[in-house]
Amino acid sequence: MNNKGKKQWYIPDAYLPSSGLGETWEGHESVCIMNVTDEDAQIQFILYFDDRDPIDEIHFTLPAQRARHVGMHKPEMLGGFKMPRDVCYAIEVKSDKNIVVQYSRLDVMQPNFTLMTTTPYSE
Repeated sequence: MNNKGKKQWYIPDAYLPSSGLGETWEGHESVCIMNVTDEDAQIQFILYFDDRDPIDEIHFTLPAQRARHVGMHKPEMLGGFKMPRDVCYAIEVKSDKNIVVQYSRLDVMQPNFTLMTTTPYSE
C-alpha cells in the first residue's frame, strides 16, 4: 500500500499578483503536484473567493509517477479559466489518488521581487 501523499490539499492564501516594473516582469503562481502512485490521478481544483461563488470546473489527469506545475496565470492549464489578478482566493486540490502538493508565488510588484513557497495543509 502506498501511504505517501494525500488526496485532499488546501491552500488558503492564494493570490495572482499584477505585473510590475513597467510590465517587464509578470507575477505568477504555481500549484506543483506530484503523483506518487502507479496509477493516473484525476485532479480537481476548487477556487474559493471572498465575493463570488466557487469555481469547480478545473479538472485534469496527472499520469502515474509524474509531476506537473500548474501555472495559475495560464488559462490553458485551467481548462480555459482566466484567473483574475490581484484577488485574494483559496484553492482546494482534490485527487482520487495520493498526491503531494506545493504552492509557489512570484510577486514582482516591487523592485525587490519576492518568491514564496509552501506545502499546503493536507487531510
